[in-house]
Amino acid sequence: MTTADIVYRNGAVFVVDSEFTIASALAIADGVILATGTDEDMDKFVGPRTVTIDLAGKTVLPGINDSHLHAVAFGLDTPPLSLDLSFPTVRSIADVVDAVAGSVAKAEPGEWIVGTGWDEGYLDECVSDPAVRPTRFDLDAVSPDNPVFLQDFSRHVSWVNSAALERAGVDEKTVVPDGGVMPTEPSGRLIGILQEGAQSLVQSALPKLTRERRTEAVRSAISILQREGITSFTDPALGPGGEDLAGGAMGEEGLSIYADLAASGELGIRVSALMLPTGMSGTAAEFDRNLSAMEPPSTVDPRMFRILGVKVFADGIPPSKTAWMHQEYVGGGCGSLCVGGDTDERRVHEVTEMIRVGHEAGHQIGVHVTGDRAIDTVADALIAAQTSHPRDDARHYLIHGDFISAQTLALLAEHNIGVNMNPTIKWTIADLEEGVVGVERAAYEWPYRSAVESGVALMSSSDAPVTTPDWRQGISTMMLRESRASGRVSGPEQTIGLADAIRTYTINAAWQDFAEYWKGSLEPGKVADLCILDGDLAAMDPHDIPSVAVVSTVVGGVEVYRASAWVRH
Repeated sequence: MTTADIVYRNGAVFVVDSEFTIASALAIADGVILATGTDEDMDKFVGPRTVTIDLAGKTVLPGINDSHLHAVAFGLDTPPLSLDLSFPTVRSIADVVDAVAGSVAKAEPGEWIVGTGWDEGYLDECVSDPAVRPTRFDLDAVSPDNPVFLQDFSRHVSWVNSAALERAGVDEKTVVPDGGVMPTEPSGRLIGILQEGAQSLVQSALPKLTRERRTEAVRSAISILQREGITSFTDPALGPGGEDLAGGAMGEEGLSIYADLAASGELGIRVSALMLPTGMSGTAAEFDRNLSAMEPPSTVDPRMFRILGVKVFADGIPPSKTAWMHQEYVGGGCGSLCVGGDTDERRVHEVTEMIRVGHEAGHQIGVHVTGDRAIDTVADALIAAQTSHPRDDARHYLIHGDFISAQTLALLAEHNIGVNMNPTIKWTIADLEEGVVGVERAAYEWPYRSAVESGVALMSSSDAPVTTPDWRQGISTMMLRESRASGRVSGPEQTIGLADAIRTYTINAAWQDFAEYWKGSLEPGKVADLCILDGDLAAMDPHDIPSVAVVSTVVGGVEVYRASAWVRH
């Protein structure tokens, strides 16, 4: 009989097996799950060196897997590396201007001022008058000489000042990349807002990130994730297409940083990654050329770091009206695909060709796609690629899939194509979407229940730094579908239960990583990745789940985080 290294007793152990068993005890040996069951079941595994821990009613979950999270960007966007402009830290254009003024006062002449997280839907001036938008002139008043670059919460829109435009050589005569948008005043002057691929025009002028700064950002992000009970994540966009995205945070060097940290045993978390051959407004020819030239770093332990595939950008996001929709937005327009091409037909060809190239090269493909028309286009392209070039178990998936229909979900399930949704974004923008797409369509954004009932592989993620990696809020949102600002319920028919919500962050996320046979549940033989919570999750009101504390995080049987309140006996 094998002796356990650690036995946990007297808790609520969510095994996340096919029956969704909740045991009371758990045994670990050599970094893997030895057994789950009753407290008495564990007696036979206890030896003289076994550490026995009384959970005192606490919950043990499989380690949380945030399956779509930009860790380099998240680390860089964390103060003091970047101004925090998220709601409710800032609530108005005036608040943003004040924050920038404070940074200018401390900065060297000509030094860039960088911030992230502002949300036009939560800026008082814009809420009071939808015709009002942030402009470069607001920033010019406090920063006439220091260039300012502020990305919104989604990273699909940037707000800059005149000095930034001048530093980047951008003016009214600049050619806007296909799929990009640079709004102007009626007089034709640029207002200082750049959307989608147009952001690269100024991002390319930002100071280049050093390897040291990227590594610092990764370490900072991982320390935060460990405190959240997160033991795995997928960084979904690193490559030449990211050199001008998020200030370079999505550049190719991030791949080798993960590989080096894993090789030295310093990673402390399991990382999967997607390569990004081309960014927004890219073409299929560029995608093919860059993908062929990429040389992914080797990995000494694929269970700690592994590159699984490639990322493709298909369209924008609904709040900016850049998602490609079948029906017009409130106020008009249907958005478009964000790839290169001057017509819808040409852009469909480009994104379809990118998917074909990635598929035939043997990669898993994750496609950023949000609008219903773009979703249908991407679904058709993925199925066409698989049909023309059959591959066993490719596990392609849609990233976000905001306005996906029940019919498309059923089609994806039939072809083993997954969907990675973002409940914390839903919670954040539910009220705002009503003014963008109307009340009826906003209610069915991210249709969780339809996805579960379709049988599609459904994963949940934060898309950090778009939202913080708060999976507890994500579970609450899937169960309640309440919005952050008003608390209104958005599409009550699309709520799901606790078990299905937990699966999206655990065993389903492991499916996305081709890893459900070795992680994602607490079944015997799986790695001992644990998230321990202060309380019985099954007994909680869904409203209380966001406030439950993580007291310990374990990766491969090793505790990587311990709250001060967590006492091991």
